[in-house]
Amino acid sequence: MHDVLEELLGWWRAGEPVGVGTVVATWKSAPRPPGAAMLVGPDGTAVGSVSGGCVEGAVYDAATEVRDGGPPAVHRYGVSDDDAFAVGLTCGGIIDVYVERISRATFPDLDEVAADVREGRPVAVATVVDAGDGVRGRRLVVRPDSATGALGSDRLDDAVRDDARGLLEQGRSTVIRYGHDGERRLDDIGVFVAAYAPRPRMIVFGAIDFAAAVARIGSFLGYRVTVCDARPIFATTRRFPDADEVVVEWPHKYLSQTATDERTVVCVLTHDPKFDIPLLEVALRRPLAYVGAMGSRRTNASRLEQLREHGLTDDELARLHAPIGLDVGARTPEETAVSVAAEIVAARWGGTGTPLREVTRAIHGEPKPRLSVN
Repeated sequence: MHDVLEELLGWWRAGEPVGVGTVVATWKSAPRPPGAAMLVGPDGTAVGSVSGGCVEGAVYDAATEVRDGGPPAVHRYGVSDDDAFAVGLTCGGIIDVYVERISRATFPDLDEVAADVREGRPVAVATVVDAGDGVRGRRLVVRPDSATGALGSDRLDDAVRDDARGLLEQGRSTVIRYGHDGERRLDDIGVFVAAYAPRPRMIVFGAIDFAAAVARIGSFLGYRVTVCDARPIFATTRRFPDADEVVVEWPHKYLSQTATDERTVVCVLTHDPKFDIPLLEVALRRPLAYVGAMGSRRTNASRLEQLREHGLTDDELARLHAPIGLDVGARTPEETAVSVAAEIVAARWGGTGTPLREVTRAIHGEPKPRLSVN
């Protein structure tokens, strides 16, 4: 809901009800992930998208109905055997869309949630989307150290609160099923947890022209970008206007001290052994989403040998993407940044880099399982 939050908040503050359709589950080649949302404002204005165009008309009608007093509901959209172009996803996917009326009465905490999202504070909104009448639509707002709202029973609240905090750490939104009293092995109730975690980090080491282009595309992809270099004459905000911060520090020292998580990507563009080796020794032993390093094949072969001498295992070295990027024939810094970004996206979603015309599997895949690093 990030993309439509400000518009929703504007109507909410004006005391106007809004119909909201939110993707809560996907299967196969679904075009939008869980959490994608579409609004129907009090004047009929449509904002946002749940499918890239395939089922927007149907969702618009459903959201208009709940805005005007209809009950909240989950609608499933997929390819119809009779007419795939009627109300379905022509890409072959299936999505569940939860439609509800949001107003000051139904979501009194929206202003505070929006403030958390805006300031980068982690917050999750757990909504009952599948249950009997009177239960569907109940909400629990979960933060790392607090929770407000109620879903129907104390035990259900406790179970959802714990699971929501786990999803916040992963930055993932999904439906979790429970029994009426929070039993995790039952499926009487479906609760959609929308996790609004801070932006994932991209840390770019090496204050070179390629780094400026990578920082620019990293910001475009939604990362909070840090550029780090030990040389103050090169590491300046003027040279890296698209970075959220520019740090002057020895790379390995900075990475050892800064906060990272399993969504963090690290791009090592220094291609200087005195920086690379100690930095990669730290990076490859952390549970990061992606570690890539620039350099020729000869440079990388020497780098791997030195890292082995420092005690890194074959499994740890296998996590290194080097030479960095996909083979797209890049030459300029901007083209190289596209190559690097493409590899980061592929690593996240399990892509191969193969032209789509040669791919037979689903275009929109599930994210790869996160690696466990001891």
